[in-house]
Amino acid sequence: MDSAHQHVTDTETAGVIARSPFLFLVCLITGFVLDRVLPLPLSLAEIAPVHWTAGGILIALGIAIFVAGVRNFSRAGTPVRSARPVRTLVTTGIHSWSRNPIYVGMFLVYAGIGIAAPSAWILILTLPLAITIRYGVVAREEAYLERRFGDAYRTYKARVRRWL
Repeated sequence: MDSAHQHVTDTETAGVIARSPFLFLVCLITGFVLDRVLPLPLSLAEIAPVHWTAGGILIALGIAIFVAGVRNFSRAGTPVRSARPVRTLVTTGIHSWSRNPIYVGMFLVYAGIGIAAPSAWILILTLPLAITIRYGVVAREEAYLERRFGDAYRTYKARVRRWL
């Protein structure tokens, strides 16, 4: 409580290492660059019709899940960006199936691009990307939400899976 203004200044955030879209974009660009400068003997090109179809399906599914998660946050009046304080614990809609549907959607789009491209490096970089998102972003967000919402978040966390 700020005695001069008589209101609470709520500026605490999750303190993630970087915004997740940036991390996904860096891995995508790195994967494409590595495909050009350090090509792997593993080639996905011989499955051309399949990789476009499979990649397209993953991209479409990822976009749908991502949009549903963002829409759910918007309806609850809470920001999507982790650099801003959360106003509401969102536990309904797609968030009743996954605590992180936006990240699930982003991973599906990322994998879909890797398959459709086809880029072995993008697919290989999925593992370090997943580790970075899990520990540098999600773990920090979960700790923040537990501090912010206490038992309500712990109950939600026990009931709903982190990913799917």
